[in-house]
Amino acid sequence: MNPEHYLENEEQLVVIIMTSGPTEPGRCATPFYLGSVMASMDIDVHIFFTMEGVRLMQRGVAEDLRAMEGGKLIIDFIRDAKRAGVSLHVCHPALPGYKIDPSTDLIPEVDEVNRASELADLVLRSDKTLTF
Repeated sequence: MNPEHYLENEEQLVVIIMTSGPTEPGRCATPFYLGSVMASMDIDVHIFFTMEGVRLMQRGVAEDLRAMEGGKLIIDFIRDAKRAGVSLHVCHPALPGYKIDPSTDLIPEVDEVNRASELADLVLRSDKTLTF
């Protein structure tokens, strides 16, 4: 067993690719929760929203969505992740399919609207990549 602890290693980059959206609410809280936990451990965490995942960054969606009945709103998970230091990226090519205008329709928590090349760069530089 390796005696090195994850916190003793150099800075790590974790990328979470979020393709799930409001049609699968049960998959929508964990990426933010896990991202918050890792960011609090001084890990550089980026969540990249693509496919239906971009809808979670659309105004009015996460404010009314819960992963389970009686659970916390997804927007609160998003805000917790932002406070912990997680970076949120939205896939620009996925937006037109959901009629989302990046200049007016995204929540203020979004850090960047990027092309697929940014996702490719993040994945190639990452120490770990997770998908939801």
